[in-house]
Amino acid sequence: MRLSDCSVLELGRLLRGRELSAAELTDYYLARIEKLDPAVRAYISVLADEARVKAREADNALAGGGGGALTGIPTALKDNICLAGAATTCASKMLAGFRPPYSASVAEKLLAAGAVVLGKLNMDEFAMGSTTEYSAFFPTRNPWDTDRVPGGSSGGAAAAVAAGTAPYAIGSDTGGSIRQPASFCGVVGMKPTYGAVSRYGLIAFASSLDQIGPLTRTVADNALVLEAIAGHDPKDSTSVPGERPNYSAGLQDGARGLRIGLPKEFFTAGLAPEVEKVVRDSARRLESLGAETGECSLPHMDYAIAAYYLIAPAECGSNLARYDGTRYGLRAPGADIIEMFQASRSAGFGPEVKRRVMLGAYALSSGYYDAYYLRAQKTRTLIREDYERVFADYDLILSPTAPAAAYRLGEMSDPLTMYMGDIYTIPVNLAGLPAVSLPAGLTEDGLPVGVQLIGRHFEEALLYRAAFALEQSVAFAARPALTEVD
Repeated sequence: MRLSDCSVLELGRLLRGRELSAAELTDYYLARIEKLDPAVRAYISVLADEARVKAREADNALAGGGGGALTGIPTALKDNICLAGAATTCASKMLAGFRPPYSASVAEKLLAAGAVVLGKLNMDEFAMGSTTEYSAFFPTRNPWDTDRVPGGSSGGAAAAVAAGTAPYAIGSDTGGSIRQPASFCGVVGMKPTYGAVSRYGLIAFASSLDQIGPLTRTVADNALVLEAIAGHDPKDSTSVPGERPNYSAGLQDGARGLRIGLPKEFFTAGLAPEVEKVVRDSARRLESLGAETGECSLPHMDYAIAAYYLIAPAECGSNLARYDGTRYGLRAPGADIIEMFQASRSAGFGPEVKRRVMLGAYALSSGYYDAYYLRAQKTRTLIREDYERVFADYDLILSPTAPAAAYRLGEMSDPLTMYMGDIYTIPVNLAGLPAVSLPAGLTEDGLPVGVQLIGRHFEEALLYRAAFALEQSVAFAARPALTEVD
């Protein structure tokens, strides 16, 4: 078996058993990046020298009998997660060359755990998009078919894990940006409960929706990584106090006795038949494992997209106001300060970011706030209440992650069509719930299809338990042909 086929848990055992050194493992992944990334373009920057230094430190810790589950194991970060001294661009010309003086709390936790950061990963600019074609630098390609997108906005993270150029990666999810690319790339992606993982050092898109989470090859790996990055952080006022859970403890408990709802609103026109079949098959698998499934209703889901695309742009417009050419980011010349503002923002932001900033400005403008933004927030409350009613009868919800498998490059040129692709993931962010996507089948074209499990607030452990049971039953073992390169 190649090292790139090993799970994080398996790599950890090899390292702690001294069958492999962290330096050797890091060099192996750096070589794979050099070989494979020209075809995939998952990485914006590769931190080879820094990674080798951290690998030597990890080897010293392991040699002394120290280190933990992630010590010496390489990872990579989405490029909106600050890492001190490393270029952190949000895939935008506005932040080209920006090197933060501090690291995000998530990055600090991983480094403290002995992780080795290989580099920063491509994304849709400022996390606004669903294909990673909206990066200001280059599009990322799906390792399963390089004529297709990996999803977005954490497309670089999903593609790196799928291609075996990182054992795991850290992304962010504002409306599906971890789960949708996980589905497109055949990997596991968790969007934790809002407040479960610190957002300190995550460059903000929409502050009431953003959440950081892991992308991995297996459910067990995902639980392990979330344990390392979750927990209260006093630097983040939205971080929820409490002890860090042990998400791995109940993985082997199985699905028996779980009540799982399938929302009837999610199985309507627009859902590809191949995707629906994978979801229905997954429900039958869970039933065979002892779970009970039934139809449930989320009656306000039809309004989720409209509400999201008022709330998220309003928050993004406020967050991105700081990039004015004076305090942060690109500065373009102008005859006076107004012209400089205009020139800097025109040159620094791409078309999708500009579109959302303008939508947000409109939604918050005088005379329209009550008609649009306030009504969107009221709709958000109705959506959260829909979930609460379902969870009175069911432990979990099973749904598609995305309406279809990975799109072809350039296929989603219409923004409205792209926005509708997040119809199953956006409601979860509006309600602040946890949800995990895991691969459960293939299309006739050999593309992966993910299914989504949604849980109550802070019940990630239950999600992992059901996801692990389904994963073992499906035994999804397909890999992109690209990964055969060694």
